[in-house]
Amino acid sequence: QVQLVESGGGLVQPGGSLRLSCASSGSIFSISDMGWHRQAPGKQREVVARIRSGGSTDYADSVKGRFTISRDNAKKTVYLQMNSLKPDDTAVYYCRMEAPLPAWGQGTQVTVSS
Repeated sequence: QVQLVESGGGLVQPGGSLRLSCASSGSIFSISDMGWHRQAPGKQREVVARIRSGGSTDYADSVKGRFTISRDNAKKTVYLQMNSLKPDDTAVYYCRMEAPLPAWGQGTQVTVSS
C-alpha cells in the first residue's frame, strides 16, 4: 500500500506563489503516473496537473502558464509550483498516484486571499 503525504499549503495573497510537495512511500514511485487534484467548497474535485513516469505533463486550462508539476524520483516526491495565484485557486489540494496503484494523499489547504 502506498502512502502519500502532502505539504506546503497555506495562506497567500493574490499574485503570490506556493510550492506543494507530495512524498511517496514504497518502491514504485519512479514508474508511477502522478497527479495533483483540488476541491473547492461546494465544487467537485478536479484534476489540476499530471506527470507521467516518463516526464510528460498535462494541465487544466485554468492553470496553464501559472502552475508547474515536476518530480524527483530519487526523493520519491512530486511537486506543484503555483505562481500568480488567484482567489479561485483556493481549495484543498490532493496528491494522487494515478497508476499503477491508485492512492490519494490526505490533502493540504491552499487559501488565496488578501
